[in-house]
Amino acid sequence: MTSYSRRKFLRTSAVTGAGAAALAASVNAISPYIYPESFDFEQNHSHWSKALPSINRALQTDLSADVTVIGGGFTGLSTALFCKQQNPALRVALLEAQRCGNGASGRNGAMLLTLTDERYMEWQDDVALNRRIYDLTADNIRRLQKLAADTGIDAEIDQRGALQVCNDSDYVESARQFAERARNSGFPIEYWDKNKTAEALGTRLYEGSLFDPNGGQLHPGKLIAVFKRATESAGVDIYEQTPVIHIEDALPIRLLTRDGHEIRTTSVVLATNAYTSKLGYLRRAVTPIFDYVGITAPLDKDQLDRIGWRSRLPFNDSRTEVFYLGLTADNRIHIGGGPVDYLFNNGLREPLDAARRYQALQLELGRIFPPLSGIRFETQWSGIVDMSLDQTPAVGVTGKNKNLYYALGFSGHGVTLSSVFGRILADLIQGKSSAWEWLPYLNRLPAYIPNEPFRWLGVQLALSYYRLRDSK
Repeated sequence: MTSYSRRKFLRTSAVTGAGAAALAASVNAISPYIYPESFDFEQNHSHWSKALPSINRALQTDLSADVTVIGGGFTGLSTALFCKQQNPALRVALLEAQRCGNGASGRNGAMLLTLTDERYMEWQDDVALNRRIYDLTADNIRRLQKLAADTGIDAEIDQRGALQVCNDSDYVESARQFAERARNSGFPIEYWDKNKTAEALGTRLYEGSLFDPNGGQLHPGKLIAVFKRATESAGVDIYEQTPVIHIEDALPIRLLTRDGHEIRTTSVVLATNAYTSKLGYLRRAVTPIFDYVGITAPLDKDQLDRIGWRSRLPFNDSRTEVFYLGLTADNRIHIGGGPVDYLFNNGLREPLDAARRYQALQLELGRIFPPLSGIRFETQWSGIVDMSLDQTPAVGVTGKNKNLYYALGFSGHGVTLSSVFGRILADLIQGKSSAWEWLPYLNRLPAYIPNEPFRWLGVQLALSYYRLRDSK
């Protein structure tokens, strides 16, 4: 199945950016020294942040540990939890620069999707491998439900399915063909025609859709609370408001915090995703892309009846800069996506013209559900997606002594994948890599992304090209 989506746009940046870099290799090589990256941590003001757990105290002294995790999102919390569960004798510490869930884990679009970004609703020749990854991610959503039940926190996990809708008639035939091939190969993906899609979503805007019964949605802030409670209960020490500013790759590894405290540790997990380059690692692997989300106040019964979203299934569309929507347990509609942004030199401060992006979300919501035209968002926020050039994630180990572990490149599928990779990282740390040798993302990195100024030029050209496609 061939379709254009947000997953494709960085491929164009490869042609432009990498090609330009080849003509100016010396500039590309010294670019990190010309353009040193700054540490920026904007507070999470999303709707989900209201459910984040209370903030732990900062690290007050030097520390020694067997495993130190940097980053308190889904990746970091799950890795720390699984390390401690597998080996309770390990001294495991987690350091978070702001608060757990401050980054993408607490700001996302709340969709639980199967597979990985480059495989989602995209046909792959290796059917057996694709099915194995599908089953792994679908099973992980069920594991999240069990973990939430064990902690007694309702994370509003709903695994009744998710839809990818067809924006135009050109996409319908390829969607039908994909669903047929998927069904014949043992995948439970269904094609829904325009009438069935409209019955489920209440809008006749879409020509059809692909239904994945193992997808779903959740409350991201509450899932952070689940992971934090489980991780601390397992015996992990979590320090928040503790930015790490330097890593000395040695034996043991030495970490330095902004307050001047030192951590000596056998292994380090870089669970920092789009922020990883700020620590001097994996700058070539991902690009931080700004995505935007808005959420309404709770809709009353009359509003719900008029829009007719009876299935309550979350969905995303098939455009390049994809829009995605969900309906919360307390009847709020949230919509995210649309036009995205990249700031020069992997910038992490919200763009000054973000108001235009939120306006685009409001207009799209009114276009999908005309009875909601003019409705205002109660809350709106931006977040950083760690986009890889080939839309593939990566998990593995690096460093001079092979004791720096990483997981990144989720490209919008991190809500599910991050805790899958947390399990993998825990296994790698304890020498159990053989269980994951079948996974194509193990001990690899995504395709090379050039440095500035070629990175910025490539992304801007790619965005311009695909916005031209979307306008037709």
